[in-house]
Amino acid sequence: MTKGSTAAQPPGTEADERILLAAGRLFREKGFAATTVREIAQAAEMLPGSLHYRYASKDDVLVALMERGVERAMAAVTAATRATRDPIERLRLGLRAHIELLCQGDDSLYVLLFDFRSLPPAARAGVERSRGRYEAFWDGMMYEAWGTGRARSALDVELLRHFGMGAINWVATWYRPDSGRTPAQIADAFWTCLAFGLLREDARPKDVEAQFAALVSPPASKEE
Repeated sequence: MTKGSTAAQPPGTEADERILLAAGRLFREKGFAATTVREIAQAAEMLPGSLHYRYASKDDVLVALMERGVERAMAAVTAATRATRDPIERLRLGLRAHIELLCQGDDSLYVLLFDFRSLPPAARAGVERSRGRYEAFWDGMMYEAWGTGRARSALDVELLRHFGMGAINWVATWYRPDSGRTPAQIADAFWTCLAFGLLREDARPKDVEAQFAALVSPPASKEE
């Protein structure tokens, strides 16, 4: 961040909250590039100079908004999983909490997922660290679930996280409140497919473990 950015300001002030809420809504509606600092200030009901006192640039606003998204997402997942110690159930409840937060229209999380590439390289590095922290948070939950011995031994946990998070994050682009499904129902349907598979028991090969291992195993090295 540059001088005069949020690093020098008291965090969590009422003015900061107004700025980030306004910026999140505008970035989501218009896109980061098309949104001006003056528009953010107007939506936050303050003068552009007052906004500039807290954030030296529009990039700084986006970085702060993305960091807010990480904190909110981690807090939501942590709260949802606190009631159980079963790692598998914690994973299910965590996925549901993440999808519910997305579908509730949390602009900071949406911007974190889809607008981080709008930042210049110097500012993007900080956001990548925040995103990496959230990904590591999920990796920890997934490795804990895998470590119970109830998951397939050949499972590639890192790929599973990429597949899973990519799918559930995309829900934010197509979910509508009048779609006939609640966020919890969408999350549970996704978990059912992820955990139990698409095929009926009588439609699966008899050597399903060998089939699974063969399909997910990395290709043999050519350096021989």
